[in-house]
Amino acid sequence: MKKAVYVTSPLLPPLEEFTPYLEQIWQNKQLTNAGPFHQQLERALADYLGVEHLSLFSNGTLALLTALQALRVTGEVITTPYSFVATSHTLLWNDLTPVFVDIDPVTCNLDAEKIEQAITPRTTAIMPVHCYGVPCNVERIQQIADIYGLKVIYDAAHAFGVKQHGRTVLEHGDLSILSFHATKVFNTIEGGAIICRDAKMKKRIDYLKNFGFADETTVVATGINGKMNEVQAAFGLLQLKHIDSALEKRAALDARYRELLMDVPGVTLMPFPEETEWNHAYFPVRIGDEYPLSRDELYALLKQNNIMSRRYFYPLISSFPMYRGLASATQSLLPVANQIANEILCLPIYPDLEHDEQEEIANIIKAVTVSSATSVLDEAG
Repeated sequence: MKKAVYVTSPLLPPLEEFTPYLEQIWQNKQLTNAGPFHQQLERALADYLGVEHLSLFSNGTLALLTALQALRVTGEVITTPYSFVATSHTLLWNDLTPVFVDIDPVTCNLDAEKIEQAITPRTTAIMPVHCYGVPCNVERIQQIADIYGLKVIYDAAHAFGVKQHGRTVLEHGDLSILSFHATKVFNTIEGGAIICRDAKMKKRIDYLKNFGFADETTVVATGINGKMNEVQAAFGLLQLKHIDSALEKRAALDARYRELLMDVPGVTLMPFPEETEWNHAYFPVRIGDEYPLSRDELYALLKQNNIMSRRYFYPLISSFPMYRGLASATQSLLPVANQIANEILCLPIYPDLEHDEQEEIANIIKAVTVSSATSVLDEAG
């Protein structure tokens, strides 16, 4: 049986390059609590991403949880139903009420023009997601936030290294949150970060992620243990040495998919975001009515051929039991999100994906349309 091709595969640097970092950790005998590698990675990532203040976390979900605490968000938060479930779970964990708003049919991001109608006296924040690393309509979202006095927290889990108009997308909003999970473009095995605008906020975030300790005996907030350990931080420092090469390979794979699939009836490719340096974190396609198979049938066919695509994001967050009772989760209010959730399929993309594997994926998708056309001709004959 041939090896399985997964939707992603973690970027792993040469093992021999990691050994010196581990030896240094053994020598330092400091495994956590903002050790030297932790401090180095915060500075290196801030420089690489073009941001001034960055705080590392042991994972992206804890970073989101802490961001909401850092901004003292209360009441209702407007967000998207089209994301990984951690986005909304962090709201419930903070005793907040998610208010779902439909998404844009092109970018799959929160539709900025539908935000205002969802605002109530209890609304205190907006939490959009840069879905697939495609930037949100940040200018319009900020304009609305300024008018109504709302905080903006970006779930930027997919947006590592993404720039628009030559500037990082991470500078928008009050806070942006990154994930460094093993499935992401840049990973620290598990990990995450909060990007903020000033040193005062970074200090508050750093207190919160360390149980609220300001010094050895002073606790200033109800904090949590969200610190990244030294092994993760060392791994991240090594990853940074290889990230540019990995992003170049992703871009080449994206371009090749577009060439292979551009003329397949019923298969819609996501438009390349304008004036954007994209990280090609995902390769989503939409399977429409013109395609001979449904999205789920194509998903099953690929799986039969040991190709593990993913239906990111299906089902919608708003359909899960803990959310479906919310008024904003009503299907009729989320027509675009429901349609896209039933059509989207993310194809495998990662730096080590081989050309023959990528070609096989495209050939399976195209062969269905050829066989269907042949069947129609046979019936007509």
